[in-house]
Amino acid sequence: MPRADTADLALDRITVGYGRPKARVTAVQDVSLRVAPGEFVVLVGPSGCGKTTLLRIAAGFVEPTRGTATVRGEAPVPGSATGVVFQQPRLFPWRTAGGNVAFALARHGVPRAQRAARTRELLEQVGLAGMEGRRTWELSGGQQQRVAIARTLAGEPRVLLMDEPFAALDALTRERLQEEVRTLAAASGTTVLFVTHSAEEAVLLGSRVLVMAAGPGRIVTELEVGLERGPGTDVAALRGTPEFSRLRGELAAVMRQASPPPRAD
Repeated sequence: MPRADTADLALDRITVGYGRPKARVTAVQDVSLRVAPGEFVVLVGPSGCGKTTLLRIAAGFVEPTRGTATVRGEAPVPGSATGVVFQQPRLFPWRTAGGNVAFALARHGVPRAQRAARTRELLEQVGLAGMEGRRTWELSGGQQQRVAIARTLAGEPRVLLMDEPFAALDALTRERLQEEVRTLAAASGTTVLFVTHSAEEAVLLGSRVLVMAAGPGRIVTELEVGLERGPGTDVAALRGTPEFSRLRGELAAVMRQASPPPRAD
């Protein structure tokens, strides 16, 4: 784990509680994590263990009950050094694909004269070259998520927070976007904190995987992923390697241990 003074993102002893004092529910308890510059860290765990809550704290959307969050040494401010990609694209339906990206560029102070060219660059970067004039309802679910990623990249975030961004997509589209996001992050040096329920996705994307358990939410295991994933890596071939299978199996076993047993009716 990187030291606090070298981390792009640091959460220190984060605790989050809800409800009245006499009926207080602790959702997250004493969670600390650090993500180094350019690192791709994945959070996995059962529903309700606080993964999304930690992302929202890192983005500056939520204040913890106790503990501190910093992005590049400063308290997180929404829309500044962090960009967030949600499970659903949340595009503006009255704008085109290009219009959604251009809106983000305007919010981040890019001069009007530069927006059209930059919009084309960003859409090309996510595999949507020439589609800036398409309406949102003319795009597939995977294409809409690509627009959402391009819109987030418009702010040139130092830290990218991704909350199960591919969960609603079909398997083939999900695999393609996984490869593209990993390549984009590596090429740009962007720091990523990524949430998923999938052991396979976690091993494929993460350089490090943190496993959370619920009741209350806490980190119980850290898994280093030492797979070679340079430019031009054949992701399909990587999935077929013995090391990938070993890591996926090891992580899946830890995730099962961290998940509560089903409740009896």
